[in-house]
Amino acid sequence: MSDSRYIAIEGPIGVGKTSLAKRLAESLESELLLEEADANPFLERFYQDPRGHALPAQLFFLFQRIRQIDDLRQADMFSETRVADFLIQKDRLFAEIVLDRDELALYDKVYETMAVDAPAPDLVVYLQAPVDTLLFRVARRGIRYEQRIGRRYLERLGEAYARFFHDYDDAPLLIVNASTIDPINNDTHYQMLLDQIHRTRSGRHFFNPLVSALA
Repeated sequence: MSDSRYIAIEGPIGVGKTSLAKRLAESLESELLLEEADANPFLERFYQDPRGHALPAQLFFLFQRIRQIDDLRQADMFSETRVADFLIQKDRLFAEIVLDRDELALYDKVYETMAVDAPAPDLVVYLQAPVDTLLFRVARRGIRYEQRIGRRYLERLGEAYARFFHDYDDAPLLIVNASTIDPINNDTHYQMLLDQIHRTRSGRHFFNPLVSALA
């Protein structure tokens, strides 16, 4: 996988995708593309009042993604590796969870009008973890408005991610059990994951090492 130019890290809130993307970009000496969720002025209001602010929050992310797609297409993709902490196509996954039927129909019309056509990554790394792990990590990182995130929302999000990646075949896919390893703070865990990333060139693969083997 050393010749990959565009690697996307994905997974639900709290799973560690941004931290992993930053460390991976440093290892590969690559450009880092971040989701920039904090730039969404509706996000905090969404966590306070999901029903009242879901649509503007999702539309803001959609327009943000369109700008990021333009950045990817205008850049010389042959010149350097890029690591992103998001997969552009996953935005509708969130839209299906938080929007009602009429809002989702409007969202889809906007999506179709904008003719969103994102480049496929050379590799997607999908981080999985149980809801209890996600809740613990969200609480630990201490972002104030995220403390409103509830168990049921994370359960629905995890289910949506599982459905999305069950049939995903747009790029090679590496599915990582992120609950048993700590690739951010443990160098051994990180090196084993990095080795697996380099080995993953096609198809679907699972990285689920035994904790005892990584100690």
